[in-house]
Amino acid sequence: MHIDFAPPSGGTYNNAGSSRQLASYLEHEDLERMEKGIYTDGFFSLTDDNIYKSKVIKDIDSNIGQLLKTDAKFYAIHVSPSEKELRAMGNIEQDKAEAMKRYIREVFIPEYAKNFNKGLSEADIKFYGKIHFDRSRSDNELNMHCHLIVSRKDQTNKKKLSPLTNHKNTKNGVIKGGFDRVNLFRQAEQGFDKLFGYNRQLSESFEYANTMKNGSIDDKLKMQEQELKEPKQYFTGENKKEAFQSGEKENMISCNIDSKQNNEQSFNQVNNKTGDSLLSIFSLGDSNNYDATSAEELQAKKLKKKKKKGIRR
Repeated sequence: MHIDFAPPSGGTYNNAGSSRQLASYLEHEDLERMEKGIYTDGFFSLTDDNIYKSKVIKDIDSNIGQLLKTDAKFYAIHVSPSEKELRAMGNIEQDKAEAMKRYIREVFIPEYAKNFNKGLSEADIKFYGKIHFDRSRSDNELNMHCHLIVSRKDQTNKKKLSPLTNHKNTKNGVIKGGFDRVNLFRQAEQGFDKLFGYNRQLSESFEYANTMKNGSIDDKLKMQEQELKEPKQYFTGENKKEAFQSGEKENMISCNIDSKQNNEQSFNQVNNKTGDSLLSIFSLGDSNNYDATSAEELQAKKLKKKKKKGIRR
């Protein structure tokens, strides 16, 4: 699961003014899909679906009490499941979209609220989501992801909430609470696994990625050791990636050897019946190491005996 907070910019993600530009951008895919007669999904909130863009803009732009002109009025968040995670969310696009909305409502927004450490719940967060089904710069087969527009202020328009602050659960000073992004990523991932019964491999976890990127050498080595000890996961159908562990590689090699020996034994049995194979005079264990010259000599002796028998007749 990839989660990121879009940095403010002077374009689409300019969050110091109106949310109109971002909301309009989030609808661009709908027009293309409607022209093709493909399923689309409107804006959604914690409780409602198919919300009009005009309502989204009005609610976000009016919830800015006590904010300065240059202050952020809202934040843009991207929630992008991996291909494997998307496969666990349903078989068709509509099923995946409904699963995504459920995940945002039941896991992501509740964890987002908790991470401010201000006693907030999902009901305190003013947000609107929009699901996109394609990503033009990606080669992945499945690309569904979710865009969130989250108000800087809570539902009461009284509390300022910034997920980009560097404060983490502070209890003294001007700023109380803070926001722990690392903890959000961790909890959002665990919540996904629980909600969809997803069996996550260590190598695709946030802990693994975070350790391999920011951890010490010792931490990285320990993480790699854990990965090697992890049970192998088989993939079939569309997902053909395979994760082999050291001990299991040996088992696979052993199976291949047994299969090869069985094939050789079958091959020799067929040739024994026809009498055309020189391998039939050697044991299976030596079949890969026989001396070709000796074999030719033995064959010559057999032919010589047959000729002598013919003369006596």
